[in-house]
Amino acid sequence: MKIRDVMNSDVITCTPDDPVSHLADLFKEHHISGAPVVEKEKVVGIVSETDLLKLFKTPEFSDELLLPSPLEVIEIPLRNLVRLEEIKKSIENVKSKPVRHIMKKTVYSISPDASLEEGSDRMVRHKVNRLPVIENGKLVGIVARSDIIRGLSSSQE
Repeated sequence: MKIRDVMNSDVITCTPDDPVSHLADLFKEHHISGAPVVEKEKVVGIVSETDLLKLFKTPEFSDELLLPSPLEVIEIPLRNLVRLEEIKKSIENVKSKPVRHIMKKTVYSISPDASLEEGSDRMVRHKVNRLPVIENGKLVGIVARSDIIRGLSSSQE
């Protein structure tokens, strides 16, 4: 069985200049966890939910514990209010950040004529969950781990 037999040819993509908020909407709307990043009909990167989640692992999202001194008891509500505003501003900054800042620029792809075993091997070797399917330099599909597993199990029947 070949990659073309199990790939999804209706590929949801984004561009490097799309804001992260648009990417999150695409993932939610289409029930996907990753997408190729395409610019001028060429795959220039790939982005996943993990890349999105890493945005929140930054210093501005640390959850430091405030232990007040007795003299600071009055100051704490004000400090927490300021902290809440900082967090809101950080979230807005993250949402407007372009996809190019979080995408992986190294893209592992596969041919539609490759075998499922080759696709499986490539995913395991490169520790990726999906492979853009490229034919004659053009994106023609995407294959995910679940597609490969489904194909392997149906070829056993």
